[in-house]
Amino acid sequence: MSDDFYRIKRLPPYVIAEVNGMRAAARAAGEDIIDLGMGNPDLPPPAHVLDKLIEVTRKPDAHGYSQSKGIPGLRRAQANYYGRRFGVDLDPETEVVVTMGSKEGLASLATAITAPGDVVLAPNPSYPIHTFGFIIAGATIRAVPTTPDEAYFESLERAMAFTVPRPSVLVVNYPSNPTAEAVDLAFYERLVAWAKENQVWIISDLAYSELYYDGNPTPSILQVKGAKDVAVEFTSLSKTYSMAGWRIGFAVGNAKLIAAMTRVKSYLDYGAFTPIQAAACAALNGPQDIVEKNRQLYHKRRDVLVESFGRAGWDIPAPRASMFAWAPLPPAVAHLGSLEFSKQLLTHAQVAVAPGVGYGENGEGFVRIALVENEQRLRQAARNVKRYLQSMGVNTPSRTAG
Repeated sequence: MSDDFYRIKRLPPYVIAEVNGMRAAARAAGEDIIDLGMGNPDLPPPAHVLDKLIEVTRKPDAHGYSQSKGIPGLRRAQANYYGRRFGVDLDPETEVVVTMGSKEGLASLATAITAPGDVVLAPNPSYPIHTFGFIIAGATIRAVPTTPDEAYFESLERAMAFTVPRPSVLVVNYPSNPTAEAVDLAFYERLVAWAKENQVWIISDLAYSELYYDGNPTPSILQVKGAKDVAVEFTSLSKTYSMAGWRIGFAVGNAKLIAAMTRVKSYLDYGAFTPIQAAACAALNGPQDIVEKNRQLYHKRRDVLVESFGRAGWDIPAPRASMFAWAPLPPAVAHLGSLEFSKQLLTHAQVAVAPGVGYGENGEGFVRIALVENEQRLRQAARNVKRYLQSMGVNTPSRTAG
């Protein structure tokens, strides 16, 4: 009996898991590891959301199977959010579906719309589900850059001209995980026009819609006139309301794609636990001060990270959005590569980061740093990093970091 399962053969070892394993072992040995590796929010959800969860959990009729596509109230709440935030009108019945986090949603959509041999355009580097959701479904990936400049559109044109079969889907993710790059509405306008001309579906991952800095709100692709003809967009409550483990996300937009995804989901799941969906309604419909509070907190952490690591001898560009910094390796240790550097940082500085190569070959030379520790811990991380860099012969500023 062969153990070479078709889909498993298409999944390489998860590079980031290697660093995660080392981190777990170090912690088990009693080491104080400052974990900036995983984008796992360290903040609690709003109190009124927790209260709603507990309230509905106590109802005897709340424990049966839920609706796979999401309870009506939650779909309405998401449609209302898009109306408030982006000025986009959505039909909760045909243009909104609740997902178990955006990750599951992307995988379900890939399953619904992908035939073996289809070509999908996806960013490199990218969050793994943006490529592997389609690879698992049998597609072939052609990489496009993440940087939203003229070269990006040139790469799209080359892909259409020289790929057989012609690509049928394009995945975009802004603010980007892992690179933290952001775009304006003009970028989406050009992208929608390109997609219509070339008959390509656009899948937009907007998981970091509310984590923007310097007063520049992130746009939605659905703000573009006619975008719903070609686009579906994913959002999540994970980062906005610190509800990552609750696994609540949404897909909205093109009714044909939403219908296909809803049909596949109806075979695969019965929907999230009803009390969680009710609490998610409370998050979207209730006071939104927590969103601004979290945004300011991540903004301050970003500034502390850039300032303290800079003084430790590691210059990190300030991200415009997201909860990540995409950091080039310090030049003196760049020869190590992102995986070995991440291992050494964990071993010698007790700081965990995610190696860029884990997000695709174009991530080599970078690491992703998550802003999931408080300011004091970030400054401690900077001191540890400075000590490590000095041990590697890196000249650091004379002032102490932090």
